[in-house]
Amino acid sequence: MDGFLNLNKPFGFTSHDCVAKVRRIYQLKKVGHAGTLDPAATGVLPIAIGRATRLLQYLRHEKAYQATIRFGVTTATDDLEGEVLTQQAVPNLELSQIEEKLPLFQGVIQQIPPNYSAIQVQGKRLYELARSGQAIEAPIRTVEILDLKILAFRPGDFPELDLEIACGGGTYIRSIARDLGAELGTGATLAKLLRTESSGFELAGSSSIEQLPVPLMEPESALLHLPEMVLTSDLARRWCQGQKIAIESERSGMVRVKNDSFLGIGEVRSDGVLVPQMVYEPV
Repeated sequence: MDGFLNLNKPFGFTSHDCVAKVRRIYQLKKVGHAGTLDPAATGVLPIAIGRATRLLQYLRHEKAYQATIRFGVTTATDDLEGEVLTQQAVPNLELSQIEEKLPLFQGVIQQIPPNYSAIQVQGKRLYELARSGQAIEAPIRTVEILDLKILAFRPGDFPELDLEIACGGGTYIRSIARDLGAELGTGATLAKLLRTESSGFELAGSSSIEQLPVPLMEPESALLHLPEMVLTSDLARRWCQGQKIAIESERSGMVRVKNDSFLGIGEVRSDGVLVPQMVYEPV
């Protein structure tokens, strides 16, 4: 059994919990996921089963979220799951002030991940270092925010802002909440997060854990963002044996390699040579 599952991750589950559930339900050991979600987050979690786990690295990187940011509060984890560090009412915060700062968080930006995150530093996860009380220097990373859209603003002592966010891979929405609060001088933390799209999978087509098992998506269906390269039977056989194939192509980069069926992932070099990257279905 091979393919992809578009799972709607429930609140309170880690991504690893979801993988363990899927293993039990489908009675298979080879299960993996793309794009980790925090336990407090919900929404799209792409799951790969069987040989499809080898394709996870070739999925699209773009993601989309609906996030709620609460102002006047800061926490150790940059969301409501962590210890409250500061809390002060900010009833005078206005939407216009937020709108002035949002352009700082669009396009290619520098971002410091939360201290409580799964990023590795010196061979250890940041959350392990944070829990042990060690001094932490989270590595700055470059991320891309493709779009930010305000959905709603609720004023009050601790105002809340609902945002729709489209971004590239590796973006921490908790960091956006924290840094927006810092720019406004109010402090802020992430109050709620729903992932609506990940790696080409959308919330509308997702299944809850309670609905499983459901039929799996064909592996190739998650790779349609890659151009298609169709080989003759002779070339396909050579390519599946690991040989580099000289082809006529005006494009370079990763491609879906096919004959009568999906064969795997190749890379077209600038010199017109097709190099095997992952042979999924040998001829």
